[in-house]
Amino acid sequence: MFTGVHERQLDERGRVALPTTFRSHLGEFCYLTYGEDACVKVLSEAAFRKEAEALIDDVKAGSSTRARQRAFASSVVTVAPDKQGRIMLDQRLREYAGIGANEPVVVVGVLDCIEVWNPDMFATEESVGRNELSGASPNEGARP
Repeated sequence: MFTGVHERQLDERGRVALPTTFRSHLGEFCYLTYGEDACVKVLSEAAFRKEAEALIDDVKAGSSTRARQRAFASSVVTVAPDKQGRIMLDQRLREYAGIGANEPVVVVGVLDCIEVWNPDMFATEESVGRNELSGASPNEGARP
């Protein structure tokens, strides 16, 4: 499982070094896609297959739309970490997440996947989550 928060810097080419502890769980390739709440989601092959199959089943059952399926599938980029453990964040995914090349990012372990965030957006999400963990009502600390 992926856990922890790691501050990183994208290089001028849009690459980010993943934490060493994350690399062994990803395998030779990983899959990048639009994440919930405007981040870049990084999935292992097994997690990607599980999520894709669940979405296919949801569309067949009518509980999700083909538009969502299309958006998910068309956003996927397959990458192989280089020898330094860096992955290239596609320009489209960086724009979606509000991340620019040569800027700081936050790499977060979210148990079954990794998320790459714009630091300001992550701070807001983390605040909402902490409030929920503390037992605050859902509207306290809500997103703007």
